[in-house]
Amino acid sequence: MSHAPTPPVAGAPAGAPSPELPAQVVKFTFFQVEPAWRRRPATDKARDTEAFAATLEKFRDSLILNSYSCVGSRGDADLVLWSVGAQLEDIQALHAALNKTELAGFLRVTHSFLSLTRRSQYIRGHEHPGGHGAEKRIVPGEGRYLVVYPFWKTAAWYQLSYEERREMMGEHFRIGHKYPGVKIHTTYAFGVDDPEFVLAFEFNDLEEFLRMVEELRGAKQRPYTLRDTPILTAVKKPLREALGMLG
Repeated sequence: MSHAPTPPVAGAPAGAPSPELPAQVVKFTFFQVEPAWRRRPATDKARDTEAFAATLEKFRDSLILNSYSCVGSRGDADLVLWSVGAQLEDIQALHAALNKTELAGFLRVTHSFLSLTRRSQYIRGHEHPGGHGAEKRIVPGEGRYLVVYPFWKTAAWYQLSYEERREMMGEHFRIGHKYPGVKIHTTYAFGVDDPEFVLAFEFNDLEEFLRMVEELRGAKQRPYTLRDTPILTAVKKPLREALGMLG
């Protein structure tokens, strides 16, 4: 998960270890706009996008919200909302409110991933440089680019001993540390969505990310990957700018 520092807990004595923090709920929603909306009069589109943006703004006190554009990078998505909250009901309330806007009638959800944060079981007793996959709290929105994909391990992976898995994941982490410009968020979806994991990468250099992923393809744990597609690439944009790119 994120390598952002964990904030101190109010009321904790100086020097005391931080208590276990509750999991965050993480949601990635990818929308595709229907061509019919692009044919609407410009005044109607402006009104639709402003109402959608104003509705989302009402939830910034209860959720961490970031917006991205897939225009030019995907054929099946135009807009991405990344929301992080303390409970699923807050995310549900956001999407229920957005569903009541005029623009929602022209949007189709093409990909949707729900997951939770959790500290990696493969990192114990120390912090890794950059914190790749280590922390239980995420602070999203720091990178220019975002890549998201669901991830499944093979059944054989879970039959390996913990030490075998930890050794292979150690190699995985060491490769990731060679690319400090890439911030990795690993979230967990066991039983709450179809994937086992949802991975999100934030970075400013597309070439650096490409090199990292290419090197990771040769890691020892790679044969235990069952599936890691679709891979969805987006560019961070303020919400109104991202909405303006819809058409």
